[in-house]
Amino acid sequence: MRRPDVRRAAAALAPVVTAALLAGAARADQMAGVAPGTLEGRPAPEETSPVQALIDRAAPGSTVVVPAGRYVGDLVVDRPLHLVGQGRPLLVASGAGSVVRVRADDVTVEGFEVDGREIGDLGRDSAGVHVAASRVTVRSCRIRRTIFGVYLREAHGVTVEDCDITGIPGRDPGEKGSGIHIWNTTGFTFRGNRIEDVRDGIYIQSATHGLVEKNVARNLRYGLHYMFSDDNVFRDNVFENGDAGTAIMYSKRIRFERNRFLHNRGFASVGLLFQTCDDVVAEDNLLADNARGIFIEDSYRNVFRRNVVAESDTALVVYGSCGENRFEGNSFLANLTPLTLVGKRTDTVFDGNYWSENDEPDLDGDGRSDRPYRLSNVFDHLRGNLLAADLFAQSFAATAIGVAERTFPVLEQVAAVDHAPLARPPDLPAVPTPDGERGRASFPGLAASFGALLGGSAILLVGRRR
Repeated sequence: MRRPDVRRAAAALAPVVTAALLAGAARADQMAGVAPGTLEGRPAPEETSPVQALIDRAAPGSTVVVPAGRYVGDLVVDRPLHLVGQGRPLLVASGAGSVVRVRADDVTVEGFEVDGREIGDLGRDSAGVHVAASRVTVRSCRIRRTIFGVYLREAHGVTVEDCDITGIPGRDPGEKGSGIHIWNTTGFTFRGNRIEDVRDGIYIQSATHGLVEKNVARNLRYGLHYMFSDDNVFRDNVFENGDAGTAIMYSKRIRFERNRFLHNRGFASVGLLFQTCDDVVAEDNLLADNARGIFIEDSYRNVFRRNVVAESDTALVVYGSCGENRFEGNSFLANLTPLTLVGKRTDTVFDGNYWSENDEPDLDGDGRSDRPYRLSNVFDHLRGNLLAADLFAQSFAATAIGVAERTFPVLEQVAAVDHAPLARPPDLPAVPTPDGERGRASFPGLAASFGALLGGSAILLVGRRR
């Protein structure tokens, strides 16, 4: 293959490679997670907790109080009742499967510490609390060293609240389960939970009409991993320190309000990723210190209002496969790159946002810059469509070439313009803004940028020939 052909092939593959890196793990889990493991039955007598006798004697609808102490063995709750721990009794796994297995509707499990002993079977969905029933509440439990924290399987009208879930520190993510895992369910509530050291903080698949609020998920792969789930609300959550960030896929009519997506700095990490998602509304969220703030591919009619995207390598990545998306009243602060467009077209609307990189004046004092703000320069265009451009995109040389290209255009780019950019950040009391401006370049980078100038010019010429 001749060199020009190689260049064209590499450029054509760039969007595919990027999408695979960002969403590959999520798609793999999609295929693996469609069919959950075999439902665990009643444990053998030698694997049964002494608490089981209290449950077996209880009348349906009664309250069973478990005194403080240490109880080794697994439980099966097979009748409606309120199982309450007094003084936070410790339930220790037998090693044969889930520690608490709820198999009856109208059950509450409250006030226990659960220790999975770092054993269990990932293929059987072993969990601290495994629920395959409806109208179940898991409340105020501390779950430690389990494969999954709380696993919900076809469990309708379930609530998980005020639980503290920690997985198995030091274990490879592929050998862990999720903190809260829900499959094929409707009408769920997750509120006030704290999750860390698991594979995915909250994993939602084929689950609708739910509310997820005031949860904290940190130190994991995906803070939120979500697919095939419509009509859910996420409010006042924190997803931080993830290897990949948050992935939302193949879903419709979701609301994100006042959430924080922070410090997701792994390879190809994203604060908030939308893959084939339509009619989503994201308002008053903070996305700060992520490799990429927001990533959108094959998604339509989504609205982003009053969000803050700050101190990220790239604030927005938008694919040409998207349509009718709108950004209005957002603040983009101190990002190294405001926007990367992948593809030959975009009809994404940017209207009335604040861009800290925009230096256009507001001479008439109406609060808006006097001229439209062109979001991406020539290097932002090239890096979305030409792999080699990434080598130079964050240098002063790239900035200098971008300025020159705006004055003397040499490359046809996809139009991405905010026609009425704000001259100052809007007042967003619901969203705290980060301190500092990590996106500002420093003097040591200046010398390196001059060294990159020649190489950047070569990239520009290659792009012009394409």
